[in-house]
Amino acid sequence: MTTSNIKAVIQCDIHKVWETVSAVERYPTWRSGVIKTEVIDEKRFTEYTKDGYFTTFTVTAAEPYKRWEVDLENSHIKGHWTGVFVSQGSETEIDFTACAAAKKLSTRPIGKSVFENVYLKKELAQFVADLKKSLEC
Repeated sequence: MTTSNIKAVIQCDIHKVWETVSAVERYPTWRSGVIKTEVIDEKRFTEYTKDGYFTTFTVTAAEPYKRWEVDLENSHIKGHWTGVFVSQGSETEIDFTACAAAKKLSTRPIGKSVFENVYLKKELAQFVADLKKSLEC
């Protein structure tokens, strides 16, 4: 399993940042790679890419304005994502960590770890870039 982390300061109040990240039904309005989300129940949701590819998430922890954690799985990876939110007055520090293991790649450790590392870094960076772009504070 590979782990990747990204930290950033968002020029926005923690309440607005939290509400944006935790409102999964609104992801298609601001996440560049997501065209549809389907809320299954209060703990589970699925997001779909433009190609119809889907990932299912299960919320494992939710402490409003502090921490949000989800398990995730699709046909290529299985993992866990943690978001930590810290208020800094009118700004919010975010600390996102994703851990994932490739499911279908060969068992060669180098191939798997390179895929996991590149995939995780790209996904975290895009999530933060989209989040910053969507928030107008």
